[in-house]
Amino acid sequence: MPKRVYVKSFGCPSSRADGEVMVGCLSEARYEVVDEVEDAQVLIYNTCGVKSPTENRMMSLLKRAPKDKKLVVAGCLPLINTERLRTQLNYDGLVGPGLGCGIVDVVRAVCRGERVVLLKRDCMPSLDLPRVAVNEVVGVVPISQGCLGSCAYCCVRFARGQLRSHGVAAVVERVKRDLDSGAREIWLTSQDTACYGSDIGTGLAELLRAVCKIDSDFFIRIGMMNPDFALEMLDDLVESYKDAKVFKFLHLPVQSGDDEVLGRMNRFYTAEDFRRIIERFRSEFPRITIATDVICGFPGESEKAFERSMELVEDIQPDIVNVSRFFPRPSTAAKGMVQLPASVVKGRSGRMSRLAGWSSCAKNESWLGWEGRVIVDEIGNRSGSWVGRNFAYKPVVLRDEGVLLGKFVDVRIVGASATYLNGEICD
Repeated sequence: MPKRVYVKSFGCPSSRADGEVMVGCLSEARYEVVDEVEDAQVLIYNTCGVKSPTENRMMSLLKRAPKDKKLVVAGCLPLINTERLRTQLNYDGLVGPGLGCGIVDVVRAVCRGERVVLLKRDCMPSLDLPRVAVNEVVGVVPISQGCLGSCAYCCVRFARGQLRSHGVAAVVERVKRDLDSGAREIWLTSQDTACYGSDIGTGLAELLRAVCKIDSDFFIRIGMMNPDFALEMLDDLVESYKDAKVFKFLHLPVQSGDDEVLGRMNRFYTAEDFRRIIERFRSEFPRITIATDVICGFPGESEKAFERSMELVEDIQPDIVNVSRFFPRPSTAAKGMVQLPASVVKGRSGRMSRLAGWSSCAKNESWLGWEGRVIVDEIGNRSGSWVGRNFAYKPVVLRDEGVLLGKFVDVRIVGASATYLNGEICD
């Protein structure tokens, strides 16, 4: 039986967590997980399909897979666009996200010559499963699977399903294990962290309080949350952010600054609701990092509606704006709407991207001269470089010939760009 397996994950932190569990379960089952495609007998690609360009990149990669190896396509894409995979790709296995240790049975079956199709969207892998971290300093903890949304443009809900939350005690125990294994940064992740616990009688603020009580020196990064659910618990959520262990980082996707477009998107809040949340957080944490997402060219978006999105971004000045062109995705309500010309969508995306770059630069330049502690959580792109994060989750690039990964160091900010800060280690 083949024993050498290559696993590659793409997409969001939830997908990364799924991939870490795959590697952990396969390793425990005595498979050798290798780093290079050419060394493997079985290839597992844990895919993403959130946008059309992403799907196209996935398909290009999968079609280039060596024909003499077993190919398993996992993750969200098999449930987002099953038909394209079936008609355009030769594969040995097709499985959905969150399979957990089920991946071991899939690999065994394809190695016996079977063709496996296992498309479930209600999987709920235990937090007790073995895992091999991509980064030993970062513990990625899925607090729930699925969401409560019905966004007209979103295809991920077809892959991840309805909300299914892990209990507070289970999350706390998983965080403790990650910290015992060397993690110093915990990512609490989900498709929408703000709706966590709605199905089991708890909530994100209560979970944060419980995790913050763990007696260890670490930071917590809270994943993306939608404005409507954040608004429902705003005071309680802001209070839970006051703990020093919580990164002052808020990823709150607005998607549009026009209420009519938000309505067509099935987003159940207004632009003013978004402003209110941002203002509330900034009143308590003036240097909080605000990240948001904007979709340009959604069906029915007039020039005036787009200008409202531009005005919102200019007024709020987020630290990070993830700009996306609208692409219709399979089986979504937006796919059946009248589409805007591609040239219009591209033009608006370019204008928003330029504004986003200006906003990011302005925010980062405000950190020049700041001194404080960072946790080094990444190896840099150049030899002798490292990336740390300060209390607001700002990336700080450092140069040092020592081994800094996982260490807390004091730094001074001496430079800034749109995407990161440059720092010097204080003597």
